[in-house]
Amino acid sequence: MSPSAFPDPSRPIASPVPEPHGASGPLLHHSHEQDTLSSLLDRLASGRSAVVTLTGRPGYGQNALARWTARLARSRGPWVLSARAVPSESGLRHGVADQLLTALGAPSADRLPPVLRAARQHPLLLVLEDAQWTDPESLHWLHALVRRSATVPLAVLASGSDACALGPDWRSLATSSPDPAGAHELVLGPPSPADAALTVRTVCGVEGEPEFTGAALRASAAVPAVLHATLRQFARHGHLPVALRIPEIETIGRAVLDDHIGRVLRGLPTETVAALRALAVGGRVLEFPAVCALAGLGHLREDRLRAVLDATGLVRNSGADTRVVAEAGLRILAEMEPAERAALHGAAARVAHHAGAADQTVAGLLLHSRPLGTPWTVPVLRRSSEAAQREGDHARAAAYLARALREPLDEERHERLTLDLAAAELVTTPEAGIRRLGELTRTRDGARSALRVYAVDLGLAAGDTDGMRRAAAEVRPAVAAEEQEALVALFWAADPADREHAERTVPEMPPLPAHPATALQAGPRAWQLALAGDGLTTARELARTALARPSRGAPLLPYLAACKALCLTGDHDEADAGLSALLTGVRADGRQVVAPHILAARAELNLRRGLLAAAEQDIGDAERALPRPSRHPAATAQLRAVRIVVDLERGDTVRAGALAAEPAPEAARHSPYWPHLLFARAMVAAADHDPVEAVHLLRECGRLLLHRNHVNPALLPWRSAAARVLRSSGQEAEAHRLGSEELRLARRWGAVGPVGWAELNAGPAAAHEDPARARYAADLLGRGQAGPAYQRALADLAAAELAAGGSRQAAAAAVARLKVLTATHPQGPMAQRARRLAAELAPTRSPGDARPAAWTELSPPEVRTATLAAHGHSNTQIAGLLSLSRRAVELRLSRVYRKLRIGSREELRALVRDMEGR
Repeated sequence: MSPSAFPDPSRPIASPVPEPHGASGPLLHHSHEQDTLSSLLDRLASGRSAVVTLTGRPGYGQNALARWTARLARSRGPWVLSARAVPSESGLRHGVADQLLTALGAPSADRLPPVLRAARQHPLLLVLEDAQWTDPESLHWLHALVRRSATVPLAVLASGSDACALGPDWRSLATSSPDPAGAHELVLGPPSPADAALTVRTVCGVEGEPEFTGAALRASAAVPAVLHATLRQFARHGHLPVALRIPEIETIGRAVLDDHIGRVLRGLPTETVAALRALAVGGRVLEFPAVCALAGLGHLREDRLRAVLDATGLVRNSGADTRVVAEAGLRILAEMEPAERAALHGAAARVAHHAGAADQTVAGLLLHSRPLGTPWTVPVLRRSSEAAQREGDHARAAAYLARALREPLDEERHERLTLDLAAAELVTTPEAGIRRLGELTRTRDGARSALRVYAVDLGLAAGDTDGMRRAAAEVRPAVAAEEQEALVALFWAADPADREHAERTVPEMPPLPAHPATALQAGPRAWQLALAGDGLTTARELARTALARPSRGAPLLPYLAACKALCLTGDHDEADAGLSALLTGVRADGRQVVAPHILAARAELNLRRGLLAAAEQDIGDAERALPRPSRHPAATAQLRAVRIVVDLERGDTVRAGALAAEPAPEAARHSPYWPHLLFARAMVAAADHDPVEAVHLLRECGRLLLHRNHVNPALLPWRSAAARVLRSSGQEAEAHRLGSEELRLARRWGAVGPVGWAELNAGPAAAHEDPARARYAADLLGRGQAGPAYQRALADLAAAELAAGGSRQAAAAAVARLKVLTATHPQGPMAQRARRLAAELAPTRSPGDARPAAWTELSPPEVRTATLAAHGHSNTQIAGLLSLSRRAVELRLSRVYRKLRIGSREELRALVRDMEGR
């Protein structure tokens, strides 16, 4: 405590100094309070007593106002005794009283009379700053002094805050005044926008722009001292208070506010800091009584503690909700010792769990605590991890599992959690996840068979094909027979036809049996047969066997292989059902890393079926699910290939070309799906009328496929694609050779779709010049899904009938069917070809002659919907084709009917038939 110099009553008083005018710093917006304090001095000068308390949050200027009043009093003549209470002496009996008496030169044994005698001699002002730290005995003495001041010119001015939960109620000094007219309790508030504008003008010397002033007020958290200090630093840089300088004022404000928060915390009593810490940790989780108990202040009244916390300026109250402001919360926790902070989080987690808080709420606290060793901790963290994965927050899911591993665990639970953590990390930090999986895979404990198989499956899906296949081969001889079969299945599921790699593996991995006895091996064997293009019936039966008995938690890649085999056998609906079931399973059990592979396979299946919107949706979902493309070379190459072809089919050649030109990750060049990307790039080159580049890419695609023993043309019809390009450039002989070779292989495989496509491209002449061959190919392709191959067969059939002078009715029927199939992508190449063929069929009719004026009022989506409905598609079918809900289709057709002024589907069919000339 530091008393100000007090004039000796025996010595003459010096001439008064000029009265201070105006205010600066935090006092700029306290003119009302200054007027009240000035009247207090007037009252004192007239021989009457007064008592004033100045209360406000830290930084609001109450101590500055007290000092200003002391200076003003000295300039007017009253004597002034000043003291300042400090935390270190709050327990010192009569500390403040003795300080004031020492300045008066009076003995401490008799405390009241000397002050009263001095006041009778000359008006006397007692100023006490930071009164919240006043010791109880001094506060009692001040109360007594105030009560005895009725007949003497004595004024008491105390300033401070209410931030002491257990401290004395110093503000009650005003209630002890014998003259209520002379008692004032002044509560300082934050600056208004007008006050902030005045501060900006005063500190910066010019008027501030409103946007700047508002930003300065926000950056300072509306604390006058912070606002003033922030503006002073800003002005020292020579900046003007304009909106363009908002980033600078915000940066300075954050730093000044952080310093202010630190000073406030250092100036608070222990119990208030404890309450703030408990509130910073558990305020968003626990009810306020629980926060009080967590701070060890459960014995205090809630309203008293709320008032104390509010007085710090570090919390916000909203009804019954009390929260620490974000900036203060970070600083409060940062200033705690790590062990103390962890212990508080652990205690808050216990309270929250016993109070029935949600798992993720409790888990959020556990993340920052030390191991608790309680039976509920790990289950809460695991359930929270599963919930976070369902929400797509894989980083948080991994954090929960990593925290769970710090708890005391037996070896089995520890390894189970390690596997779950690796699965979560594969999505966020693949290298860490793969490292954990490798360690689990090489564990030779026979009791961990299921974990080891699970780990290999995840590692292969994550892209670590070589590492996981090698690990599976190394551990296989030492494990039980059942696990050996599972490891063999996984080894070949990664690439069923890669015999070269299998032969280089040490120890060598045995081949799959020709007729596997287990469902796990049936899937990879079916895919192996499908890739080789031999044994369609066996491949179909094996794939169905694999998918008939899937079990929860079983490896996923063998089942995925079975679904891909069914894609090539032509059983598209079964493949779609299997892929959808797999996707549901991986989302339920946390194996998200497999999802991109499943979605990529389904996207390719939807492309084969002509469902371009569904294919594009799957591609987007898969790309979002990929944690990092370089870790999934196979999925990256496959997804890009499918997207390019989808763009081409939709007529977006610009985007297809840009995507084809993008460099692919180096690892993708060694994946089984690199030939698929080469095939897609060849299609772009063909669309750009570059037959040389297209044929070159197709031959390289074929070379790589043959090297891997991927012979089946149902996988990629590279020969027939090359044949079509070669024919267009006049190279009939080579085109015929490649087409005939593909037809031979397609017939050996036996699936209707590949045979139909090969028939379309196998003749000595182009199919659009041979009606019989085009008709036969279209008939074969029409037995399956109406995909791009069938659409081209219809176009070739219509062109062949017209070129040969054949049946115009058959040509018209093919064109009509083609227009229906391409209605969802009217800018695609087949839609454009359908329009050209339709024009040839009706040469005397100009396009749109039969189109009613109301038809032009329809939007493109309404045109597509109306066309599909007119050609016999149900609302459910249209919804599937356009990726809409059934209700959306109904609403769209209602708008069509209203615009066309028709009332039924029959009228719509008649109108469209008339437009098409049928």
